[in-house]
Amino acid sequence: MNHPTSTLRFADILRVGSSGPRARKSRTALSALGVSIGIAALVGVLGLSESSKSDLLDELSLLGTNLLTVEAGQGIGGGDGALPESAAASIQRIPTVEQTSQVIPVDATVRRSEFVDEGITGGLTVVGTDGDLVDTLNGSVAVGVDLDEYASSPYPVAVVGSVAAERLGITDLDQPTHVQIGDDQVQVVGMLDEFTLAADLDRSVMIGIDAAVAAYDAEATPSTVYVRVEEGRVDATRDLIAGTADPENPEEVNVSRPSDVLSAQAAAESSFTSLFLGLGAVALLVGGVGIANVMIIAVIERRGEIGLRRALGATQAHVRRQFLTESVLLGILGGGAGVVIGILVTYAYAATQGWRVVIPWIGPAGGFASAIVIGAVAGLYPAMRAAQLSPVEALRS
Repeated sequence: MNHPTSTLRFADILRVGSSGPRARKSRTALSALGVSIGIAALVGVLGLSESSKSDLLDELSLLGTNLLTVEAGQGIGGGDGALPESAAASIQRIPTVEQTSQVIPVDATVRRSEFVDEGITGGLTVVGTDGDLVDTLNGSVAVGVDLDEYASSPYPVAVVGSVAAERLGITDLDQPTHVQIGDDQVQVVGMLDEFTLAADLDRSVMIGIDAAVAAYDAEATPSTVYVRVEEGRVDATRDLIAGTADPENPEEVNVSRPSDVLSAQAAAESSFTSLFLGLGAVALLVGGVGIANVMIIAVIERRGEIGLRRALGATQAHVRRQFLTESVLLGILGGGAGVVIGILVTYAYAATQGWRVVIPWIGPAGGFASAIVIGAVAGLYPAMRAAQLSPVEALRS
């Protein structure tokens, strides 16, 4: 007499496979937690890395990569290691140069008032500059105005950088505000936003070049010349600047591109991303080992159940599918929770930094798929071990 072959439908597999995790909720949660930590790390690292890189690229796009900084190098031979007074004007004559602005040093201290000791400078400097500085650097004025309308005045007025304003205790200009530059009280007419590509100016108090020469006997020799070049002509122009700025000693002129620092920072963050992804993968592997351990324990604890199911007609394949389904369900639970946690962490941290949130699809999708694969691989051996149990020995145990 032929007996009908025992079958186990997909719905039955899910019902039987989920019975174990439902019956052992604490163990299920802890097993899934290991996987979720690894997936959350992978998704969070990718999301934060791409969001940070996107912010840097947005900043580069806004500031432009066509800004060059010209400074005097170390004096060698007969050179004095200083730029000529005519450096900015000479550079401006290069056809591919759109705009230049120069900064000269001023030998004077700056304090909030005359009652502050002269030795307490807060690390701030005074510089003279022309009215094109903010435009050349693609900067912006936070409060008040820039030096454009005062640049040619022999009477000093000041514009303060973002850090200088903070250290001098200047928060607004609703009332006439003055700072002590040397022996003079100088009115502050503007506060600038942060200069990403010229951080030294954030710690400076700026006055017009003519005023710096007339009031503080400053030499009109620029310490730095900022040059804005036509897009796509940076490298060619860079090769011409040294010889144009100082024809007698071109080897003593340093020409750099400040945006290279941001580009290098983006590259460095990519390197760290690979490292953190590796750490996330290790955490995910540990979670997989945890699932395998839990499944092996489950097989040992449920030998009687396995023997009874085999005695009632369940085949080895049915038992194998049951335990493999349990393992995959643990991976799915951990993967789903990890993806959600990773996305939430990315949104929360990006919001605190003011970044635009960018989460590559490969993070959540790849992470969830990896969790399923890890669950399946981790449960393969316990499932095979359960299927190979003899019904009689399982029932005796």
